[in-house]
Amino acid sequence: MGELQGPRSLEDAKKWMLDRLQRRVHPLGLTDVECTRAVINELEGLDGETWARAWSKEGERFFALATDLEARGETGKARDNYYQAYGFFFLARFPSPTHPDKLAAYQRELDAYAAYGRLCTPSLTVHRLPLEGEGEVTFYFRQPATGGPFPAVVMWGGVDAWKEEMTALSEAFLAEGIATIALDNVGTGQSPIKADRSGERQFLPVLDWVEANSDCRDGALAILGRSFGGHWATKLAHQFPGRFRGAVNWGGGVHHMFQRDWIEKSRFPDTYLMDLVETRSRMLGATNDEEYALGFEQLSLLDQGLLDGPCAPMLLVNGRNDTQCPPADIDILLDHGDPKAVRLFPGGHMGFGPHTVPTIVRWVKKQLLFWDQAETDHV
Repeated sequence: MGELQGPRSLEDAKKWMLDRLQRRVHPLGLTDVECTRAVINELEGLDGETWARAWSKEGERFFALATDLEARGETGKARDNYYQAYGFFFLARFPSPTHPDKLAAYQRELDAYAAYGRLCTPSLTVHRLPLEGEGEVTFYFRQPATGGPFPAVVMWGGVDAWKEEMTALSEAFLAEGIATIALDNVGTGQSPIKADRSGERQFLPVLDWVEANSDCRDGALAILGRSFGGHWATKLAHQFPGRFRGAVNWGGGVHHMFQRDWIEKSRFPDTYLMDLVETRSRMLGATNDEEYALGFEQLSLLDQGLLDGPCAPMLLVNGRNDTQCPPADIDILLDHGDPKAVRLFPGGHMGFGPHTVPTIVRWVKKQLLFWDQAETDHV
């Protein structure tokens, strides 16, 4: 797989999006295919104003339709149309709200998702916890309709896929009898902090909340970080090896990703649409390339001396030809500390394909239920 030498042209971006739309791959896997194709074909530019306006127009159309359907009592159709509105507003702020119009689209994304959340099944509840002296952490909690207390998985996304984009993964876990807690990655979405060497502190009050929740089974907790979020899942798995039955790093960096040579090499990866550096910089709070490089350098888990200690059972998942996060970071994890499970899929970042999510869900389910089954067999 090759690498771009600079930003995409509009026509190249359209080809990239149409390919992803056909395969229903992030970020083109949420919205109605024909409506999305129409927006792509008519798109006049990639600048923040033009981009946000094109996608938000479709989001507002679906939101108005959903509002009318809800007023008429057609809650199922209203829910589905609120979700479509959310999906188009997500595209309007994608990859991150670095422009005022994208920031406005992000607020509309939250509005539409809240309306969807009121109507979805199983129910979705919003919770907020204080992060001492730094604001509050917002997360979504969902649990299967009956049969609790449930094993639980706490999960978060990367630099551009946030807690709302964990919906499909959440529903896959719910179908297996597993409760889900979704929050934003550090420095993204509604996260109260920027990503730094101790960014994992954001997750700790949420983990405490899950462990104290009577709807969640005691001692049956897993964590999952998607894309950049896999970095924090790996760090937590090493900091608290006895706390989790399983931890998934789905495409996250460990050491090589944070080195200056890779930072430059991955500036315009073929698997990313646009503004990757700007999006990562926003996560870090960096205002220039040097701050960006320095912010990344401090995140190396190898340099922090964590990788030779024990860790929770881990699954490492990625694409074999990732140009955003080097597959060599998986080798580092295999060469240090406790043994890990690995699954590499064809293709680029995160190894998107029909078997990726099912593989992850099966592994997490096995980890969460293994001890329960072992105890039953023993009895």
